[in-house]
Amino acid sequence: MNQILFLYDRVFLEERMAQFADVLTGKTVLITGATGFFGKWLLESAIAFNHALRLEGEKRLKVVALSRNPGAFLERFSRFSQYDFIQFVAGDVRTFELKNVSVDYVIHAATDASAKLEQENPDEMYSVVVHGTQRALDVARQRGARRFLLTSSGAVYGPQPPEIERIPESYVGTPVTAYGQGKAIAEQMVEHYADRFGFQSHIARCFAFVGPYLNLNIHFAIGNFIRNGLNGEPILIKGDGTPTRSYLYAAELTIWLWTILLRGENHCVYNVGSDVAVTIKELAQRVASRFENPPEIQVLGTPDPTKPRAQYVPSIEKIKKELGLEQTITLEDALDRTIEFNR
Repeated sequence: MNQILFLYDRVFLEERMAQFADVLTGKTVLITGATGFFGKWLLESAIAFNHALRLEGEKRLKVVALSRNPGAFLERFSRFSQYDFIQFVAGDVRTFELKNVSVDYVIHAATDASAKLEQENPDEMYSVVVHGTQRALDVARQRGARRFLLTSSGAVYGPQPPEIERIPESYVGTPVTAYGQGKAIAEQMVEHYADRFGFQSHIARCFAFVGPYLNLNIHFAIGNFIRNGLNGEPILIKGDGTPTRSYLYAAELTIWLWTILLRGENHCVYNVGSDVAVTIKELAQRVASRFENPPEIQVLGTPDPTKPRAQYVPSIEKIKKELGLEQTITLEDALDRTIEFNR
């Protein structure tokens, strides 16, 4: 597999990454989880930055990319091996070593929101989140990082109350999963380290996303629906189709993460996601409509009118007002681009 982003996504990244010329030129960023969904897009954005500004030699943005198995990754995505400004480092995020290199920034994105791991081994999930953050912070301190971005999760809020249409950063809830509990602890650790060792901390509470490089074969409903459509299968909704979600396109996610890291206020938390709500059934209908021969939609569950509808939708008013970020790519366009990429 050697897929490359379509021209419109590469141009989108180049145009928006160029705004960071004053703070990224000649710098080095450590990206943990660099071969995951977020990580691939962050690598693409670094490539776009250097290409947009025609940077060469020491003026280029350099990336130290941590992965459990970069060799296996580069076998599947060999195009990333052609860029000598990307240095792949093999290691577990909880124990990795980084020697003989200084870093200016750290983007800690190494945690899969794996429903399978959450169900089968929640202690391992918690360990990866908490101890992985501990190690990333230690390395950031040792290697002289000036800014640290944690990709946290909306899971730290716990269940979204039915009376709150879009959940704001100010809401204090109770996380109920090992993943959410671990992320809440990780946020506190980042704040403590930043205060103690004098670097800036930034937290992105991430919600739901869609785009090229999304794994279509794990627990994400939107990926499963796209896979069903590509395979000519019925779209299967295992529940009743009433839970509400929202989806931000991955290219926008990427620029939002860089903006929070480089322009966000110290110690600030920002929700990252779309505030355009859609039910799971409506999502299935929108996915189906993107195919020439729309697949059948099968809903296995029956709505219970006595139970409130589950929600997972952020308020993004803070990031709009403070950092000037808005969703510009519609869900329909995002679906079209993701489907075309996976053809």
